[in-house]
Amino acid sequence: MQPVVTNQPDTTLDSPKQGLPVTIITGFLGSGKTTLLNYILNNQQGLKTAVLVNEFGEIGIDNELIVSTDKDMVELNNGCICCTINDDLINAVYNILESDKKIDYLVVETTGLADPLPVALTFLGTELRDFTRLDSIITLVDSENFSLDLFNSEAAYNQIAYGDIILLNKTDLVSSDRVDQLEARVREIKAGARVMRTTKSQVPLPLILSVGLFESDQYFQPEAQEHHDHKDHEHHDHHAHHDHDHHDHDHDHHHHDHDHSHHLENDGFTSLSFQSDRPLAIKKFQNFLDNLLPETVFRAKGILWFAESPSRHIFHLSGKRFSIDDEEWLDRKEQNQLVLIGQELDHETLRSQLQDCLC
Repeated sequence: MQPVVTNQPDTTLDSPKQGLPVTIITGFLGSGKTTLLNYILNNQQGLKTAVLVNEFGEIGIDNELIVSTDKDMVELNNGCICCTINDDLINAVYNILESDKKIDYLVVETTGLADPLPVALTFLGTELRDFTRLDSIITLVDSENFSLDLFNSEAAYNQIAYGDIILLNKTDLVSSDRVDQLEARVREIKAGARVMRTTKSQVPLPLILSVGLFESDQYFQPEAQEHHDHKDHEHHDHHAHHDHDHHDHDHDHHHHDHDHSHHLENDGFTSLSFQSDRPLAIKKFQNFLDNLLPETVFRAKGILWFAESPSRHIFHLSGKRFSIDDEEWLDRKEQNQLVLIGQELDHETLRSQLQDCLC
C-alpha cells in the first residue's frame, strides 16, 4: 500500500502508544544529508519537525528559515526547531520531548562516519522507546563518489546494511549505467530496501516520512538486549553500543560520543581542523585544492576568507568536486575555519600547505 503523509499534523501522535515518530538520516561523507534536511524543512506541509544534529555548523540550515539562535537550539520560521546533540543523544531527545513547542516529527542526522545502529539502539534500548517510535533509517549514497569497495569502511557498509530507504543521490552527475551498477551493489548488501534515485536529495516526502519501514525485531529484542551481539552481520564489531543497555532510567549519563571515534579508529579516518585570523590567497588555495588526492581527503567544508574578496565564502568538497558560495560577513568576525576528513591524512603536511596559502 502506498504510504501517505497528510498535510496536517497527525493527531494520533498525541497518544503515548504511538510516540513521537523518528527518522534517522545517515550516509557517507558528502552524500547530501544536509541538503535532504533542508529540503524536508522547506517542504513541511503543516508538520512541525525537530531536527537533531551534532553541531549547527554541520547542518548549514538555510538562512532564510532561521528566526533565532541560542547555544543549543535554532528556531525556524516554519515552526520547526533544530537542536544540537552535544555529548548525549538521550538528553537531546528529552529536550525536544519536554519543549513547550508542539512537535510532530523528529529527524536525527548522524555524522558521515557513523554507524546508524547505535543511534537506533538508543531509541529502542532505553526509556526513549516509551516516548518515541523509530519510523525508518534513510541512507544517502553519493552516486558520483561512491566506491564499490565502500572506501574500505565498516561504517559505510553498515549505513547501507541498516538502511530501510536508500537514496542514490547526485544521479545527474553520472551515467545511467554507473547508477545501475551502484544499485545492483546496494541491493546485494541490503535486499528489500526501498531504493530511489535522486538529484539534490529531492524526493517526495510521503515516500520517506511516516512510512513505518523500520522493523525493530530484525535488530533488537528488548527482552533479549543483554544477549544482543548482531551475529547475523559479519561486518559488525561494535562494543560501543552495549552501553545503551544500562541507561533505562539514567538519561543524564553521557555515552554517545564514543560511537563515532570507534569507527574513526576502525576505518583509518581522521579529521584535521584549521583556523586562521589571516586571509587566504585565492591562487595559492586553488593550487592546494588541485593537488589534493580525493582518495585521501574525501570531504572538506568550512568558511573561507580571501584577501581578494570582501565576502564570506562557504566551502564544500566531496571527492573531486568542490563548491564555494559567497555570503556577507554581517556581524561575524572575518576568519578561516576549515575541516578536512579522510583516510591516512598527513596532518603535518596538510597544515603546512594551508599555512602557505595564507597572505
